[in-house]
Formats: sequence, structure tokens, C-alpha cells
Amino acid sequence: MNVAISINKISIRLTDERWKHISVGHPEMADYYYEIIETIELPEKIYEGKYDELIVIKHFEKTNDKFVVVVYKEINANDGFIITAYLSNKENEFIKRKLIWELQK
Repeated sequence: MNVAISINKISIRLTDERWKHISVGHPEMADYYYEIIETIELPEKIYEGKYDELIVIKHFEKTNDKFVVVVYKEINANDGFIITAYLSNKENEFIKRKLIWELQK
């Protein structure tokens, strides 16, 4: 299990079970374990999900025109967990959601 620290300073767990779910369900993510952690810790944008989850995105040079999307939940001030992660090139699918935070460049 690995832990990322969100911008809200909350530990977000990537359990072995969730990693298996991600790497099997989204096999294109098998080489992006550390990018998932980095996306939580250094996101470009954070969107509000439908069920109190957060959706973070980040572009990486190795993903070309795609970005890493990580969906996670902050349970309380000390703990949270990753639900899923995947690659996407359709940022417009998130525009209808509430933008909570954006990296200032």
C-alpha cells in the first residue's frame, strides 16, 4: 500500500486491492503507479464528484495528449482512499462538474 498526501493534507491510500482494480480494469494504467500518487499530491485541477468524491487530473509528458485522472474520497481529516484511476483525453467531460481547485501557473 502506498499513501499520497492531498492538497488538503489528508493521507489518501492506494491499497493493493485498488491497484489491482485499476491495473486490471484499466490495463493502460499498469505503468502509471507513481503518476497516480503524483496526480493526487500535485494536481492541475480538482473537480467535485457526484457522491462526495474528488476527481483530480494532471498531464504528464509520457501520456502525450492524455492526462491521468484519479478519483478518490477524503473520509475525514486524516484518511482517504483511491477509488479508481484512468487515462483520458476528454477534459470537457469534467467541465460540467464544479471546479474546486486549479493550479495557478
